[in-house]
Amino acid sequence: MNKQPIIIVSGEPNSVFLEIFFKCIKKIKQTRPLIIIVSKKLLIKQMIKLGFNYKINLINKDYKDFNKLDNKKINIINVNYNFQKPFEKISARSNTYINNSFKIALEVLKKNKLTKFINGPISKKYFLNGKNLGITEYLAQKTKRKDKVAMLIFNKKLSVTPITTHLALKNVHKHISKQKIYNQIILIAKFYKKNFKMNPRIAITGLNPHCESNFLNSEEDTIIKPAIKNLKNRKFKVDGPFPADTIFTKNNLKKFDVILGMYHDQVLTPMKALFGFDAINITLGLPFIRISPDHGPNASMLGKNLSDPKSLLVALKFLDK
Repeated sequence: MNKQPIIIVSGEPNSVFLEIFFKCIKKIKQTRPLIIIVSKKLLIKQMIKLGFNYKINLINKDYKDFNKLDNKKINIINVNYNFQKPFEKISARSNTYINNSFKIALEVLKKNKLTKFINGPISKKYFLNGKNLGITEYLAQKTKRKDKVAMLIFNKKLSVTPITTHLALKNVHKHISKQKIYNQIILIAKFYKKNFKMNPRIAITGLNPHCESNFLNSEEDTIIKPAIKNLKNRKFKVDGPFPADTIFTKNNLKKFDVILGMYHDQVLTPMKALFGFDAINITLGLPFIRISPDHGPNASMLGKNLSDPKSLLVALKFLDK
């Protein structure tokens, strides 16, 4: 096996991610080796509790002979984590463990010039604690790419991307600008050209209901429409602004590959209604391809062995090229 490995951070230890990971490696045959950064003790405890049985290959973070890795065993870089039982309540007690996991992953990616990275979900409430809006922003800060990244929720039939991510609605209008729209469209166009050899058709929504408001100088008039005009002049296949309540109708969906919205739930809610977990969260603009399965820690399902692995399966297949 001579392909570069996919680096995986398991994320929040008290989530369904390891259950989903076990199910995935049982279902698919990877041509790339997987290296998961996780507590060895935690992984073994959860594996036993959930009824899986895999052999473990413990490696250190300075390991460079990736050609000798294979997926007959779970390749692990161990991260110390003190826990009392395999499934606990999510709390800030995991923060140091999660931070160390990401630190190791970023070191391994940089030192070995690797480009394929998956992270499991984390708790925004406890881990980020207001310091970053999400892991997209956390990784942008760690890699010095702040304000140069974009979140793309990808499905081969349709993808969506929000200009603002985990912001309160009352603050969204303050963080919309023509430059942000330009940056996001450029990143998306590069991604589709590199991976699919195509210039994507992109719809852009308005911010206000029906793309209008009861006041002068709406965001549509001052920001969104001028940005669209500029991008069209630069030969990007963009159109809009479209009202968010109609852009996701069947006839409209046939016309576009990507829908760019002004805020998180404006585009992610209909996306999940259409495709469920058959989508992956890709961060564009980082030094590597970062994918996060499109699900959270889902603590209510912890230990029940009932979670759907579809999103992680899609992520692994996408990177296994």
